[in-house]
Amino acid sequence: MKFLYKTLFLLVSIAFIFSCAKTGRPDGGPKDEDAPLFVVSKPPYKTINFKSKEVELTFNEFIKLKDLNKQLVVSPPLKNPLLVTPQGTASKFLKIKILDTLALNTTYIFNFGNAIEDNNESNKLEGFKYIFSTGTYIDSLKTSGTVIDAFFNKKPKKTNIVLYRIDSTFTDSIIYNKKPNYVTTALDTTKFEFTNLKEGKYLLLALEERSSDYIFNPKVDKIGFYADTITLPKDSVITKPIKLFKEIQPYRFNRAKEVSKGKIQFGYEGEIKNLKVELLSKVTDSFKSASRFEMDKDTLNYWYTPIAVDSLNFVVSNDIFLDTVTVKFRKNKLDSLKLSPSTSGTLHLRDTFFIKSNNPIVKIDTSKIIFVNKDTLRVKYSNYISIKENKIGFLFDKNQKENYNLKAFPGGFTDIYNIKNDSINYNFKTVELEDYGRITLNVINTTSKNIIIDLLSGKENKEIIERKYVNTSETLVFNLLEPKTYTIRAIVDDNNNRIWDTGNYLLKKLPETIIYYKEELKVRANYFLEGNTFTIKKSD
Repeated sequence: MKFLYKTLFLLVSIAFIFSCAKTGRPDGGPKDEDAPLFVVSKPPYKTINFKSKEVELTFNEFIKLKDLNKQLVVSPPLKNPLLVTPQGTASKFLKIKILDTLALNTTYIFNFGNAIEDNNESNKLEGFKYIFSTGTYIDSLKTSGTVIDAFFNKKPKKTNIVLYRIDSTFTDSIIYNKKPNYVTTALDTTKFEFTNLKEGKYLLLALEERSSDYIFNPKVDKIGFYADTITLPKDSVITKPIKLFKEIQPYRFNRAKEVSKGKIQFGYEGEIKNLKVELLSKVTDSFKSASRFEMDKDTLNYWYTPIAVDSLNFVVSNDIFLDTVTVKFRKNKLDSLKLSPSTSGTLHLRDTFFIKSNNPIVKIDTSKIIFVNKDTLRVKYSNYISIKENKIGFLFDKNQKENYNLKAFPGGFTDIYNIKNDSINYNFKTVELEDYGRITLNVINTTSKNIIIDLLSGKENKEIIERKYVNTSETLVFNLLEPKTYTIRAIVDDNNNRIWDTGNYLLKKLPETIIYYKEELKVRANYFLEGNTFTIKKSD
């Protein structure tokens, strides 16, 4: 009996201990919405003459770390990252080991961002910093500002903002090989702030980096810079936003390779202005060739009629560089001809019907093409070949709410290899005028500059629906628009070349200004959006 009582007592005791040890709020109790609080640290917060290699932080409750590698920013940067423990388990304490030798007379900031949160409800201790100085005082100056993407109307991804002290050792090229004096970050916002800065003159940069090493790599990183020198304490607020942009790299030829019989790819990097590929080898009069840039792949495709040689020699050049290239042939198979329609559903009244091809088309036999409407009546059309885009355009008077059929029998299209198409049969239709909407836009141009107005849609507004050019104030009409959401942007075309020009850090050239209309425009069927005024100001 005593054994039974002892056993029951032991079980009840264990259950009681576990119920007391269980963390979390009681069922039905109020939700904890309070962030954890920093209590004390060793060495103390804002210690001067700091000499320790380890810091211990104490909080008022159990905390955990989230996205520490992304959130933690050390300023000035250290060569070796801090060792922060524990990670992966809850604790009231954090230990920080410093693996570097600290600079003399320097104020350091360990900015944890939003990495610290309580264990139960994940309430964040926002913007927590541990600050100390290896000198006799804590630097106290501040500066703040905003950063935006120069081209896209969206918040930049994680952006590092850096300051380089301008002294006797400073050069513009320092950003390519030396870490900055101060860093901060704009994680999920466009705003940034530096604290605990020294008095002096600085270069201010924003970097959207692939590696987050605070060193600018122009091949992969975006950069933004403040055109004027930052002088502290005077420039405590930077009023103009820092605009992030991707530089165009200097031209560099990579290599040429045969990808299939009769097709060579020339790879390059950077600026392709006036890039030319010229054949050096002697060929017969029957030799044909065509070329096309693939901008998203930094590639020039070169098609040619196969000839009985084992290699061809080329000169690849632009205004500055010239390379001689020999391409040896090993492939035995030509790419077969593949055709596809630009649409197999609705052809919108503002669009052109295209047949896309993987190989350049050199001949069209209209006697083998039949183009009819739903009543099988022949449709009058003209066509053209776009070598630049490897497609054939069909121009005709489109009727609303009509069905069309286009057939091409074998031999209707012939490519550069003298390969002819198989039979193709495409059906598409149009809809009524009432299925479209319209946008009227009053552009007030106060800049005395030429302005490019783009009507945008699609994912991240990357699709240009229509582009117009204005040099004064003007009313623009965008007609026959599909019911969807549109965005409008204005590009201030400083050099009047009808494209947007990016910036260049070393040349101290800022990107051309882009201004987005204040709101998205939702177009409905049979509806006219009027009274929209877009003012392009000089200050923009």
